[in-house]
Amino acid sequence: MDGSVMEGDPYKLIEGMLIAAYAVSAQDGYIYVRAEYPLSVARLKKAMNQAEEYGLLGDNILGTDFSFHLHINRGAGAFVCGEGSALTASIEGNRGMPRVKPPRTVEKGLWEKPTVLNNVETYANVPKIILEGADWFRTIGTEGSPGTKTFSITGAIANTGLIEVPMGTTLREIIYDIGGGLKGDAEFKAVQIGGPSGGCLTDENLDQPLDFDSVKKLNAIMGSGGLVVMDENTCMVEVARFFMSFTQRESCGKCVPCREGTKRMLEILERIVAGKGEMEDLDRLEELAEMVRSMALCGLGKSAPLPVISTLKTFRKEYEEHIVDKKCTAKVCEALRQFHINPEFCIGCGKCMKNCPVGAISGAKKKPHTIDNDLCIKCGACKDNCAFDAVYIEA
Repeated sequence: MDGSVMEGDPYKLIEGMLIAAYAVSAQDGYIYVRAEYPLSVARLKKAMNQAEEYGLLGDNILGTDFSFHLHINRGAGAFVCGEGSALTASIEGNRGMPRVKPPRTVEKGLWEKPTVLNNVETYANVPKIILEGADWFRTIGTEGSPGTKTFSITGAIANTGLIEVPMGTTLREIIYDIGGGLKGDAEFKAVQIGGPSGGCLTDENLDQPLDFDSVKKLNAIMGSGGLVVMDENTCMVEVARFFMSFTQRESCGKCVPCREGTKRMLEILERIVAGKGEMEDLDRLEELAEMVRSMALCGLGKSAPLPVISTLKTFRKEYEEHIVDKKCTAKVCEALRQFHINPEFCIGCGKCMKNCPVGAISGAKKKPHTIDNDLCIKCGACKDNCAFDAVYIEA
């Protein structure tokens, strides 16, 4: 989302930072860009060079005593550097790790000087607000969250891409009016909002206005504006495991609650999707999630458990099916797949039996074969080698 601003109209960002710098008498500004976005860097550099040529950046801007220099810092892509103090540490050439606060970055930030840290979207809004006024800006969006928000919609939806809508726009409008509904007319199941450390919203929340206050009450975050739409073929336990795997890898490891808590949560989720979970694991997950959220040092740790908290609350039945019935209704978790042979289609050719690496298939020649799912390792060799589609998978 920020990349679309830097690549599509970098001048808005530069102008917004200039205005902010003038307001606080700052002389240097830093734009932190992930190294994965070379186009953003190239267009920012071009725009900055043009601004310098016109006397809008650099020393004595437009003949005044105001000077402002912009610098681009290319980060390695660490997720934790979205946190303010970790970001400033990275710019300084140190490892991107958050620190205890206070002091806040506005008191002691980059190079231990007061630092005004804002998102690209925030700075890009400043020029328009200055031109049209705050009252005009408040006519867009909601009372508590004025303005617009850029969202990235992806997943099981007909129209993917970037959209900009007024704050307070409902999920239903975004998914069905703008996104064109779900692919293949599949049934809507949930939407992950706020990125890897966000929460899941369901059909009960489709008419909920999306603004900062409303989303927070639903155990989710607005984040950078990522929306991953999921249909009925999505396993919510695997969704929680996938996002927990990401945040666990991205943990900087500085504080014990995040470093160890996310690891233990991931281990439990991996056991559940592997069909080795216990009902007590759900209590352990909830206890660990609350511990990490309340005790972690920075925003990454505090929000890391949100996918687990929200899916446990709304899709607890799926967790219980994985544990008690050893079943994944969405047929996503490979360890819980059950392979069967339809006797009406099987001609007893023996190809499946010959290609089974663990000898889980038995049967007489020219007679329907059977699969012992206690021995089966779910590799799918039987299905791949059956010329008559006699092998099928049951969740």
